[in-house]
Amino acid sequence: MLKHILLPLDGSELAEKAIEYAMTVISPGNQITLLMVVDPPEQLSYNLYALEPTAVGAPVSEAAIDYQSVSDEMMRGARAYLDSKSKALQQAGYKVNTLAEYGAPAEVIVETAEKLNVDTIVISTHGRSGLSRWILGSVTSKVISAASCPVYVIPPDRNH
Repeated sequence: MLKHILLPLDGSELAEKAIEYAMTVISPGNQITLLMVVDPPEQLSYNLYALEPTAVGAPVSEAAIDYQSVSDEMMRGARAYLDSKSKALQQAGYKVNTLAEYGAPAEVIVETAEKLNVDTIVISTHGRSGLSRWILGSVTSKVISAASCPVYVIPPDRNH
């Protein structure tokens, strides 16, 4: 019998479908940990070029995005999202823990599952195939390959 599951969410409706399935594989009174991994964009700086060319080696004005502010805002949004999703589960009688972590999604999911010693991971897949899967990779595939616990995969609804 399952006592503790990890449920990674990414904010999409598809990922949220895993919540319904999670409630069918674990009984009320048991633990569900909702996890959202925040993967902020790479830090870049953007050059603002003048309309007229400048001499080689001349300084170019730069406007850098404040990535710390962006990352902090993403984390606040993740926590608020997880809190909103936890309410219905708590009302249904589940013990709910929420975690928002920075990092590469698959790695963080696997590390969190091991750290918390969960019985299983319940995760949705976007169902990419072919070139898009090769280019974008698949978080779910990486989790399946690396997880030390069973992974319950919810496929995309093919009717949409």
